[in-house]
Amino acid sequence: MGMEKVLVTGGAGFIGSHLCDKLLDASYEVTCLDNLLTGSKKNIDHLLKNPNFKFMDQDIASKIDLPGFDFAFHLASPASPIDYQNYPEETLLANSLGTLNILDFAKESGAKILIASTSEVYGDPKEHPQKETYWGNVNPFGPRACYDESKRFAEAATYVFLNKHGIDARIVRIFNTYGPRMQKDDGRVVSNFVNWAIRDKDIKVDGDGTQTRSFCFVSDMVEGIFKAMFENGTKGEIFNLGNPKEFTILELAKEVIKHTSSKSEVVFSGSFRQDDPMQRQPDISKAKKILGWDPKVNLVEGLQKTIEYYRSS
Repeated sequence: MGMEKVLVTGGAGFIGSHLCDKLLDASYEVTCLDNLLTGSKKNIDHLLKNPNFKFMDQDIASKIDLPGFDFAFHLASPASPIDYQNYPEETLLANSLGTLNILDFAKESGAKILIASTSEVYGDPKEHPQKETYWGNVNPFGPRACYDESKRFAEAATYVFLNKHGIDARIVRIFNTYGPRMQKDDGRVVSNFVNWAIRDKDIKVDGDGTQTRSFCFVSDMVEGIFKAMFENGTKGEIFNLGNPKEFTILELAKEVIKHTSSKSEVVFSGSFRQDDPMQRQPDISKAKKILGWDPKVNLVEGLQKTIEYYRSS
């Protein structure tokens, strides 16, 4: 019997490329499908010589003939606010048509699939921390809707295919993730703060910095995604994946300044961005129980690795 074959859509992206690394280390044959809209060839350069790795330059939202795979991870989508506001239409399509393409593929081939959703399906949550059973508080007609609502559509489509066609699918809702290979200019708070601090520039904080986020280091996130696919008893399940340790944005700014030994000052904008959630914290008790997954990397250790990456890139 040959090696099992895995497809990773969005495999040249930040999280996707780390997932490709992990799958290759676990002796799978990996095909990365990515149209490099927000992903980068640089993230997978080190894999191109690996005989068990293939790269397909394709848009998942177009009609493509997918060769045989045993497993498919669907991560293809712009994922940072700057990216999905620059590419709103592509974001809509990756998460709607792209997801339908993967679901069809699972229906035809019997492959096991994992659909990457997001904590953004909760919108600006009225429940804290957020459990998988929470329905969310989302604006369907605003600047973030192209992402939030297309991810909600992806989840609805998965539900239909699970119940109508009996496919083997699971969903993970990814909370804020950071680490090496995050694009420098993707507008995410960790990449912004670290790159400003390295250059001793002012660190611009939205509002008064009291809004909270929970930051999960990329190696922990990839471990959770991997387990959601390969552990038993995950068919039809949804898992929150994120680090439940919550920080205010101001606390994050101070940690970044400290660990970069930066001369940066914190500057407050006084206003929050439209539809920006004020609190974000996952309840991960389900992932702990079913997957035996718990993030290991604390913020200081993760920030140090991220700072090192940006300093050397």
